[in-house]
Amino acid sequence: MSRASIGQAGRNEDEPHQMSVERDSTRKPNLYPVDKGCKESSRKQSETAHRSGGVSADGMSGSDDRVNQEICLGARSKEEQPEAQAGLTGEAHGAGTEVGVSHSSVEARDSTSRAEPRRGTCVQAQQSGEGHGDGWESLLSEWTQIRTPAKVRKLQRALYRKAKEEPRYRFWSLYGELSRMDILQTALAMVARNGGCAGVDGVEVEEVVVEQKGQEGKTEAWLKALAEELKTQRYRPSPVLRVYIPKADGKKRPLGIPTVKDRVVQAAAVLVLMPIFEADMHEHSYAYRPGRNAHQAMDAIKKAIEGGQFEIIDADLSGYFDTIPHCKLMKLVARRISDGSMLKLIRSWLRAPIEERTTGRGGGQWRRTANRQGTPQGGVISPLLANLYLDRLDKEVNDRKELKARMVRYADDFVILSRPGQGAALLERLKRWLSARELTLNEQKTRLVDIRQEGIKFLGFSVSWRQNRSKWWAYVHVEPHSTSQQKLRNGVKELLNHWTMRRAENEVVPALNRKIKGWKGYFRYGNPSHVMGKTEYWLQNKLRKWLWKRHGKPAGMYERYSNEALRQRWGLFPLAWGGSAQLKAAR
Repeated sequence: MSRASIGQAGRNEDEPHQMSVERDSTRKPNLYPVDKGCKESSRKQSETAHRSGGVSADGMSGSDDRVNQEICLGARSKEEQPEAQAGLTGEAHGAGTEVGVSHSSVEARDSTSRAEPRRGTCVQAQQSGEGHGDGWESLLSEWTQIRTPAKVRKLQRALYRKAKEEPRYRFWSLYGELSRMDILQTALAMVARNGGCAGVDGVEVEEVVVEQKGQEGKTEAWLKALAEELKTQRYRPSPVLRVYIPKADGKKRPLGIPTVKDRVVQAAAVLVLMPIFEADMHEHSYAYRPGRNAHQAMDAIKKAIEGGQFEIIDADLSGYFDTIPHCKLMKLVARRISDGSMLKLIRSWLRAPIEERTTGRGGGQWRRTANRQGTPQGGVISPLLANLYLDRLDKEVNDRKELKARMVRYADDFVILSRPGQGAALLERLKRWLSARELTLNEQKTRLVDIRQEGIKFLGFSVSWRQNRSKWWAYVHVEPHSTSQQKLRNGVKELLNHWTMRRAENEVVPALNRKIKGWKGYFRYGNPSHVMGKTEYWLQNKLRKWLWKRHGKPAGMYERYSNEALRQRWGLFPLAWGGSAQLKAAR
């Protein structure tokens, strides 16, 4: 199977879904054993729940102690499942009846076309036969940049709707969705697009998705074998390979790399779980979420400052991804998920051992250690779990009107904006909240500043309060931070130096343009004109000198390699001057 066809492939229309009532007569009625953490109910309740779509409705009525036993100790609950937990009827809940189950295509089209827009949905889009629904699943496809099959979108739409309508439902019967071929193919397409190196088994992504001559069907056979492992619950995660990447301050950040197989299964879990948790996420969390980005986070900061919230807590968490406690995280997952097999799978990813090569003579030795806390930064499911653990902090700060504060978070980077005089008390409350959840602030990097006197750095941008030239009014000034500018210069120096002069120009200049385009696309926000012009002047001189030295230092460097020649002949991408202005100049 070619890489292009992975994201478009789907399950056979004639084949009934593995959780469908059409297959009840030919297979066991319950796929998941009771000893995996699921609760046993009567046969009548089980059949009703199976038809209703795999959603539990206990509303988290059980105590935290019971959830703690299920998640932390892995104990089997002795309480009988309440009547409401058995499931929901289609007559009572309309559009949400298809959560966790797929009926025939005729029923799906009819129910989708008759469904009415629900309150609180992400996007109110017009229903159609293809089922764009609320539009959330389209945002997810845009976020993953993968064309999601229609049946996967249908499942995601049903999960999102049910989670949005009923914030206290606990979903079950989700594990079986992971073995669907259309979901596994979409997950593999996501992993293939992101790339990445091999895990502990040494298998690269290209070895799975690229089919040479005579290897037709290799990818499909690999996915079928993985689906069989998931159906029979023989799948076990492999250890996580730990590598270290350098940071700007000279330190190293640990990065965990799962195997390709583990990344595919994690991506499949994200496709199923993200609609559920996305319905609960606060609007001021902007990282790793469909339809949200860093520019929206900066918009929220500007709006808060313009509203008079001048005191800012510029917070930094110490090793957040590596210090998340597993028990508390799983309790949050269990508030929405009651499927014991799914909970066991997530727990196994969290507890997967870590392998790293120790330094020493002969390349060192491999060392395996247990992972007792944290979610590996590099796993596909890690961003979703990390967002989930801090979601309660988003709501504690933003939804409490007496605080009159605004928290804007991007993964583990966040700022809290408040009225003058409230920042110190908020900082103390923040420390207590984090300490209760076994997280710590980096005291050296966390600051309490007044934006009118001192600027902050957030997501690579410099934010400050400035007066306009006429001194009549002030505004929030946002531009690329000096460290972000230096990172671009360092990357350009790696491409334009005496070591690269033997490389072809049609190889170096396109690589340079890709770096410039990416930097401009991200930092083209706020007030970047001065920085863009200054940086472009430096880029032109750097490329000019590189070409001049490469061609033997001919006479007339500025005439031969003028700014116009750099753009027209060598194709240098314009950083500060381009777009419509360049088209008008060409005319």
